[in-house]
Amino acid sequence: MRRNARVDKNQAEIVSQIRQLGGHVLHLYQLKNCFDLLIGYRGKLYIIEIKADSKGKLTKGEQQCKDGFNSVGVDYHIIWSIEQFIEITKK
Repeated sequence: MRRNARVDKNQAEIVSQIRQLGGHVLHLYQLKNCFDLLIGYRGKLYIIEIKADSKGKLTKGEQQCKDGFNSVGVDYHIIWSIEQFIEITKK
């Protein structure tokens, strides 16, 4: 299902940097109530929601998506910088 998807201004830059690190990025932001990116990096998958800054809030649908994945033990990461992506991949 499509929606009028808003893309945070920093998303293109973060995606470019992840690709430079060797990550494979699949955009999912156009799916209603879904996260922004599914990233394959160093043998693992990462569910990523991009926000413009630390004040960015999840929509009701995004929160339900996060809760659903978290309930089955899958991490849902919210980031606003490449440094945060790098940090979560160290875990």
